[in-house]
Amino acid sequence: MEWFNNSKLFDLAKQGQRLTHVAAVIPLAPVFLVLSQLGVIPLVLVLYAMTGTLSINADELSVIQASSLAGAQLVFGFALIYVCLWAWLKFFEKRPFWTLGYTPNDVLKKYARGAFFGLLMISASVGILAALGGISFEQSDPSRRGFAALGSVLIILLGWIVQGGAEEVLIRGWVLPVVGARYKPWIGMLVSAIIFSLLHGLNHGVNPLALVNLALFSVFAGLYAMREGSLWGVSAFHSIWNWVQGNFFGLEVSGGKSIGGTLIDLTTSGYDWLTGGAFGPEGGLAVTIVLVVGILVILFWKQKLEVSA
Repeated sequence: MEWFNNSKLFDLAKQGQRLTHVAAVIPLAPVFLVLSQLGVIPLVLVLYAMTGTLSINADELSVIQASSLAGAQLVFGFALIYVCLWAWLKFFEKRPFWTLGYTPNDVLKKYARGAFFGLLMISASVGILAALGGISFEQSDPSRRGFAALGSVLIILLGWIVQGGAEEVLIRGWVLPVVGARYKPWIGMLVSAIIFSLLHGLNHGVNPLALVNLALFSVFAGLYAMREGSLWGVSAFHSIWNWVQGNFFGLEVSGGKSIGGTLIDLTTSGYDWLTGGAFGPEGGLAVTIVLVVGILVILFWKQKLEVSA
């Protein structure tokens, strides 16, 4: 697998004057994430100025208002990751931001392909749950689901695009290529998977299988980015995976209940090892199966996935 050992992502990482040592990468990744979360402070202050309270019940808002608020929280809570990485690359590694994997070639093709795979794989996970009796319809407010909620579902997409892309640029755009280029590709894959899993380890409802699935997701995403040689596809995959899981199907996303409208409002029932329990499908066996299959496809698919850059 030539693409694994000589991915273009490693070439891009080497364009700077220095590669960050793994001893700095490991603590900096969570630091960048925490700093980014501080971005919600301006949003909180604006909401307090408008409402006079810091406690806002999304159920008391209209579906459009709730989705707009949730989307804004995702944007404000993750956008600063891009800024942190831009600053680190500019002043320490001495390379341009686009070398994180944002090459300018075939962007729409890569992004559309990643979005399709994200839709396909999370839908397959829900399909497995449905086939095994782990999914049922929830009788929720009609104004917050179906066609009535379509506008709100589209509004929150922007938030998921920012959130999914931010996590990918941090883990698969920076951690994996920097560590992999400085040491070995498999070390970059291992370190990035561990960091990604631990960063989600404090989420509500996390269980041992959820941690396994988070590692599997990281491996799949890492292999995808390495084989494609860019970040566009895997960023789209991550964003659409979360969006469809939360706002198409109304399921928990990594332990968080999606706020706003859903096209189909589903709920899980049955054994937690299958459904993921409070963590959502990502903590259950159905997602494990889909991710393992996805990893095997990336490893052994004969057709060329890389796009000329």
